[in-house]
Parts: sequence; C-alpha cells; structure tokens
Amino acid sequence: MRHLISLTDLTDDDLRALVARGAEFAAGAVAKPLRDEVVGVYFRRTSTRTRTAFTTGALRLGAQTVTFGPGDLQLNTGETTEDTGRVLAGMLDMLVARTSDATAELRTWAASGPMSVVNAMTAEEHPTQGLTDLTTLHCHFGRVEGLRVLYVGEGNNSAAALALALTRFPGTELELRTPPGYGLAADILATAGEQAARSGAKLSEQHDMAALPTGFDVVYTTRWQTTGTSKPDADWRTVFAPFQVSGALWESSPDAVFLHDLPAHRGEEVTAEVLDGPLSLAFTQATNKLHSAMAVLEWCRAVPS
Repeated sequence: MRHLISLTDLTDDDLRALVARGAEFAAGAVAKPLRDEVVGVYFRRTSTRTRTAFTTGALRLGAQTVTFGPGDLQLNTGETTEDTGRVLAGMLDMLVARTSDATAELRTWAASGPMSVVNAMTAEEHPTQGLTDLTTLHCHFGRVEGLRVLYVGEGNNSAAALALALTRFPGTELELRTPPGYGLAADILATAGEQAARSGAKLSEQHDMAALPTGFDVVYTTRWQTTGTSKPDADWRTVFAPFQVSGALWESSPDAVFLHDLPAHRGEEVTAEVLDGPLSLAFTQATNKLHSAMAVLEWCRAVPS
C-alpha cells in the first residue's frame, strides 16, 4: 500500500516509474491488476478530467468504484476528519480525493488504516496533474531531461506540481512568469529550487513578461480563476492581462508545443489561435490524465507492472 499525497513524497525512481508507466498506458498497455479492489472517488470540487480519469482508470484496471459528491459524507454534519478516515479505511482499498483545502486532511486519512490515498487536488498541490504533464512530455519528446519549459500565469497548485516534478530531471529548465502577488508559494519555490540544485535543473521565477529567453520547447499556462479559489484583489484581471499566452510568444520559440491543464477560457489566459492551433497538445494532455491515473492507481496498490 502506498499513498500519493505530494510529489515530494516520491523518490526519483518512483517519479520516473510513474511517468514511464503512464506512457505505456498511453501506448495501449492493458492490465487488470485491481480486480476485487474498491476505489472511493470523493470530489468536493468540480472536476471533468481528473474525476473521469480516476473513475475510468479504476474500472479499466478491474476495480469497482464508489463515488461521493460534496454533500454525501457526514463531514458536512460535523463528523471529524479522523472518524471519517477510520470508517472509509475499513471499507475501501483506496480513496481518490479532491478537496481544494489543506493537504493535511489527506494525510489524516492516509494514517487511518490500510487504505491508499491519492491527492486529486488540494489547495497547495495538484500532483496527478504534474504526472500528467510529464507523461505528455515523455510521450511527445521521448524524454523529459533537458526540456526547456516556459510557464505563464498564476503560481497555483498546477504550477506547484509542475515545479516539483520537472526540477527532478537533469538538464530541464523551468522559467515561470507569474503576476506580481500571484507567484509560487515560498515553500514550494524553495523546495523546487533545492531539487533543481541537486539534479542539475534550472528554475527561475519573475513577475513580468520582459526579456523572455528564446528557444523554449514548451509553453504552458492554466486558467486564471483556479477551482475553489477567489482573488483578494478586485482588479486582478488588470494585473493578469499582460500574462495572456498569444501567438506572439512563438516568434522566439517557433517549435514550442503548448500545454494547458484545462478547462480553458479562450480570450483570457490563452487565445483561441494558440489553444486550438497545430502546436497545442492540451487535449492530448487531457487524455493522458487517464493514463497517469491508471499508473498512480496501480502503483499505490504496489502491483508490479
């Protein structure tokens, strides 16, 4: 039994194995290692890709699923996180949970008993998105090492996962351009910087779009209004406007592919020209959520591939 609560919990070997296994599922690998297992899928926040990916992935691996919506558990009537975890751990083999709240809640459930816990997004981090992103890069480029990635937009939980994942790979470069006041959390930036120093990766964050380097392999953005959050500044759209991803970014990186974790708001964080253009991998990336979910489910139950 294993948990995936933060990418920092994974060894380098674990991270590489999960990315490689996701790519194998993307290439058509078939397995039914979770036959007779029961996977709970609990989403307190909206989800299209992640919820569908884990539900479908569990079924394709042979498991049965039990789904819970935001109003279904007695947490809403005052039952404690600890009691909820003890009950679920007595019935489920695995719990996939999206809360958009503190990651500590998932760690409480992970300590409740013999039930694997998967973080399908908390306020701090979206680890399965990071795995999806790396799987997409691996499938497209045949490698992750040495890729140069420009991330433009809010330093949200998807950006946190990207930074925590990509900086584990030697030779990668991650350039973050985030609006002032909306950068990566200080602890995430520090951890990613320490990882980059160990691996030989490069990490930089600036809060404007001036003097961008050239020759990126990847340009990545996420929507400006992250699930379950609101901006403290009523004028935040003015602050974000210079960080829109448009075709102009390709003048200095003409071969770069485009990634977006979706959902997208055309005309806000990205133009339709880019999102729907020939260099966009955004919808391939979305499909890879299924393949990464299958890799995570299989790995958490410690089933050999």
